[in-house]
Amino acid sequence: MSQFLVLGVLAGATLGSGLWLVFVRLPAMRRTRFVDRISPQLKSVDLQSRLLAAVPGTVTPFGALERIIRPVLSDLMSWLGRFNYGTTVLGKRLAQAGRKQSPLDFRAEQFMWAAGGLALGIALAIVSAAAGGFDAVASAVFTLGLAAGGFLLRDYLLTLQIQRREAKMLAEFPSLAELMALAVSAGESATGALERICRSSKGELAGEFASVLAATRAGTPLLAALQEFSHRSRLPALVRFVDGITVAVERGTPLADVLRAQAQDVRDMAKRDLMEAAGKKEIAMMVPLVFGVLPLTVLFAVYPGLALIDLGW
Repeated sequence: MSQFLVLGVLAGATLGSGLWLVFVRLPAMRRTRFVDRISPQLKSVDLQSRLLAAVPGTVTPFGALERIIRPVLSDLMSWLGRFNYGTTVLGKRLAQAGRKQSPLDFRAEQFMWAAGGLALGIALAIVSAAAGGFDAVASAVFTLGLAAGGFLLRDYLLTLQIQRREAKMLAEFPSLAELMALAVSAGESATGALERICRSSKGELAGEFASVLAATRAGTPLLAALQEFSHRSRLPALVRFVDGITVAVERGTPLADVLRAQAQDVRDMAKRDLMEAAGKKEIAMMVPLVFGVLPLTVLFAVYPGLALIDLGW
């Protein structure tokens, strides 16, 4: 009887959610946006039919279901964004990860991961109830834990993506800085050197330099575009690189020497990080040596003597 009760509750919740989605998506229940009010007056500007507009991409394998739920999530994230004071920090983290995504979209994606964890917990609870070992309190705690774990896992993956991208940028920086120094030594300006780097290089840092170059072509001064890039990346090596270029341009210092010095500093920092990592690995290698190799060595040394003693030799 309890199994039928659980299935009935799930069926009722599914039916209620569907009816609620249908109700809140009715035109009478949605507030008319400013874009929708002025769109009839802009038809002479945009003559393309809305039927030919590109369909927005999906981030989950549930294509049609995601397009149905996405407006509700967008409204929910917009409402929660009024009380979320960490949106600016999240926007900076998304920029560090190189993601062209708004903080509200990322929060919606986090909630979708949490919903996936919640669905997994509910499925496991149903399987446990069908097997006869259902515990309401443990199932509730486990389900909520999976939902919270899905929410936090998406944030952790963003942190890993930021770390990988920063490592790639630091690995690319010395070569690009020396290439820029070579271009400046050949007589090109800083903007021309950036353009040459963007044409001949590929990677995360080259993409950031392409964004800086695009900003300068749009009318932003070069130094302002570089300062914006340093605020966006927030890597100490790149911040020093931008500060060195700024000082060299403003005071007339030879730019090529500054760039070569910056590249050498980053190489020295990479060597120091490698030595530090090697020191940490040396301590970690003591664990298998002491608990794995050393006992086997003692065993091989002692066992023949014990065997001879048992034989009475």
